Amino acid sequence: MDAPIQGPVLVTGGTGFVGSHLVERLTGLGVRVRCLVRRSSSLQYLPGKVELVYGELVTGEGLEEAVGGMATVFHVAGVTKALSRAAFLEGNLHGTQNLVRACQARGGALPRFVHVSSLAAAGPSPDGAPLDEDAAPHPLTWYGESKLRAEEAVRASELGRRAVILRPPVVYGPRDTDVLEVFRSVARGIMVRIGRGESYFSYLHVSDLAEALVRAARSEAAPGRTYFVANPEPASWSEFAAAAAGVMGRRLRTVTVPFRVAYAFGWLAEAGSRRRRKPNIVSRQKVLEARCRYWVCNVARARAELGFRASRPLGEGIAETLAWYKDAGWLKY
Repeated sequence: MDAPIQGPVLVTGGTGFVGSHLVERLTGLGVRVRCLVRRSSSLQYLPGKVELVYGELVTGEGLEEAVGGMATVFHVAGVTKALSRAAFLEGNLHGTQNLVRACQARGGALPRFVHVSSLAAAGPSPDGAPLDEDAAPHPLTWYGESKLRAEEAVRASELGRRAVILRPPVVYGPRDTDVLEVFRSVARGIMVRIGRGESYFSYLHVSDLAEALVRAARSEAAPGRTYFVANPEPASWSEFAAAAAGVMGRRLRTVTVPFRVAYAFGWLAEAGSRRRRKPNIVSRQKVLEARCRYWVCNVARARAELGFRASRPLGEGIAETLAWYKDAGWLKY
């Protein structure tokens, strides 16, 4: 039987999409939670009983105070959009290295370290067979490379034997701003497909990811291991869009865009992002990801060792997410 979560715990990225849902789950379990937050971060979704430490992963500010006395560290913070390879490495690799060093330098017992990586660190499946954790990683993008290198930094450290690495795929749910763009397109009655072939992807509702993180912190089998966590069966983007269209009462039209056209559009979007000095979800890197037919993973290890099974069916999760977007004023339909 797995032990309770060793508290108190530190959560990085607690004001973000995944982190805020994790903090809610932990506080609901009665765990004492501390969050490392930027001074500029919105605290809108954090429970009032959470302890705050102000700091920065990249500069190292506040890390010594943040990790002090923590029995478990959930490293959720990361960069999903950036203007350059260097910016991805800074946010995902260098920030992780600084946090690991702070944990090791504090003295005493090392904490359980639960690290949120990504399926992007492994790369797409070449033939549609779901990847397992022992497959040789072949990241396709700067984001995937930065997440893989962060994984490697964790494993190579003294903390590695106490670390658990989770690789979620596409994560959706309330408060997400990335998959929201897909829903906005569906709300206009349009699904964009790059190339003519259907594409398939593993997915996970954010509440299920929060549960997987909790199980990773509790499991006696987990330290030193890596896990894919997702719903057991992948979906096609057509299926995903159709489910959203059904909830919104939209008739959906599929627009097929040739890869070269999409890639050129990604370049234009990047140029606009550089002018604004703010990265956008649309980029040539995202076009490269979208071109791949299979972003799918095997969840057997997480089921066997963590006892984790995703509980949210796709239709139910999409309906809940869209209702939240509508109530929050993020999406009109």
